[in-house]
Amino acid sequence: MDKKYILVKDTRRAGSNQTEHFAGLLAAKIQASPAAEAVQVVRAADIGFYDQGLVLKFLPGGPVYLNVSEADLDRVVRETVVGGRVLEDLAAAGTARQLRVVLRNCGVINPENLEEYIRRDGYRALSRALFEYTPDKVIEEFKKSGLRGRGGAGYPTWLKWHLTRSVPGAEKYVICNADEGDPGAYMDRSILEGDPHSVLEGMIIAGYAIGANHGYFYIRAEYPLAIERIGKAIEQARERGLLGTGILGSDFNFEVDIRLGAGAFVCGEETALIASIEGKRGTPRPRPPYPSVSGLWGKPTSINNVETFANVPVVMTRGGDWFAGIGTEKSKGTKVFAVTGKVKNSGLVEVPMGVTLRQIVFDIGGGVRSGKKIKAVQTGGPSGGVIPEDRLDTPVDYENLQKLGSIMGSGGMIVMDEDDCMVDIAKFYLGFCVEESCGKCAPCRIGTYQLLKILERISEGEGRSEDLDRLRLIAQAMQKASLCGLGQTASNPVLSTLNYFETEYREHIQAKRCRSFKCRDLLTYSIIQSKCKRCRQCFLNCPVQAISGDREVGFYIQLDKCIKCGKCFEVCKFNAIARE
Repeated sequence: MDKKYILVKDTRRAGSNQTEHFAGLLAAKIQASPAAEAVQVVRAADIGFYDQGLVLKFLPGGPVYLNVSEADLDRVVRETVVGGRVLEDLAAAGTARQLRVVLRNCGVINPENLEEYIRRDGYRALSRALFEYTPDKVIEEFKKSGLRGRGGAGYPTWLKWHLTRSVPGAEKYVICNADEGDPGAYMDRSILEGDPHSVLEGMIIAGYAIGANHGYFYIRAEYPLAIERIGKAIEQARERGLLGTGILGSDFNFEVDIRLGAGAFVCGEETALIASIEGKRGTPRPRPPYPSVSGLWGKPTSINNVETFANVPVVMTRGGDWFAGIGTEKSKGTKVFAVTGKVKNSGLVEVPMGVTLRQIVFDIGGGVRSGKKIKAVQTGGPSGGVIPEDRLDTPVDYENLQKLGSIMGSGGMIVMDEDDCMVDIAKFYLGFCVEESCGKCAPCRIGTYQLLKILERISEGEGRSEDLDRLRLIAQAMQKASLCGLGQTASNPVLSTLNYFETEYREHIQAKRCRSFKCRDLLTYSIIQSKCKRCRQCFLNCPVQAISGDREVGFYIQLDKCIKCGKCFEVCKFNAIARE
């Protein structure tokens, strides 16, 4: 790498994103320093650290700085950019080992520089496919690799391509599904922002394999930087003869366009996505016919997600046998997960298939941030399930997660501790699915609503014992009768929490108690007179004046006025507020 770069990323989960502001400020300070070398400041997509404030990564081979403030920038320029010295108070310690295949270039190259991608074997796979392989041999290489779709279903990539190629007709399409909509998921976004050419190269190879000459990126509009960088990658590839007519001097032609999603979760389902690209309302249609036979504008269409396409150049460069040597018998390669929730080190991780959930949470994620006991891990987003602590030693692959009542999904992974209520968790995901259901089929439209209302009733202390059977009955009916994957899997959080945490449900219903204190209607607050120091903090901070008394007689909570907001519990420094 000839040039020097500083990658900048604001990794905070809350608050406004300051990446662009800090990048501009740092670049201006470097430019204003006469002793500073020419260093390009670049907004990064994935640096490998999260919840660490502003992060700076110096390339090539430099340190990573965490929690950098605006006040630190002058000494960063003076000491590191000019002086070449590492600021120990900002430098990150070593990170746990991962196997970065999909994320191989993220945080390593400037994603807007085609030359850097080429220096790391970029477009070598495309050249090899065009001049050393026939389309059928490309598909055969992916059959050997065992690569399965990383969008959730885990369908064999080679088989999807083979089916599309086998359908007669000269006009076929490739679609990259970048409509990532799971709460807490940002795998596709980080890949598109951090290594856009790898995804584009994968799409072009897919087009060659199935006999398509046109592809579409379907990207959610809330990802402006991803859209910008994919757009630049397309322009750069076209200028270098890597895209368009006669690619690399061959007789293969391929063009790519971008279409933006409007934020509908259901458009992650492939037939709804196709309808959206066609300018129609994004709702699913019955299958068969499958998109491989009749997809975009009725033509054979192959749809893969971002992570799947990012694997394609590696398989073509290093070979299907190499890829098949990673992972488990039925789940090959690596998987990228967005690990969030109560974990200490939240962020993107890429691990070989077959590692355990416990290894991901504790060896890579550093364990539970609160120091409390881990309760469960939720995988697969709104369509996934909750896996309890005693199942965390299960190897992560498609089959094992399904056996546990969850799914791989696109890679969301949320860590929960003992303060999380399983009824509340199930209610959250059902609420999301109710909002995102397109309403086309009754099992999903009505079923999700009914499940949500039962869960709300249970969390409000109005649940009945027969509600548990009713939840299972509706959930199973949705699985069998819903039109698309959203409805078929929307009940997974309910069924998995019922399976592993039925005791909690029964406590809510029979004892009118929430052990995690999340269900407000089941809480009662009182003041422990023997511990109360009569400091008046609870009295002063109660938003509805539900606390009466004075320093002489003591203070009391009027239960008929109490809205159970918990403010008194938060402000009391003497543990004098009882919550039960």
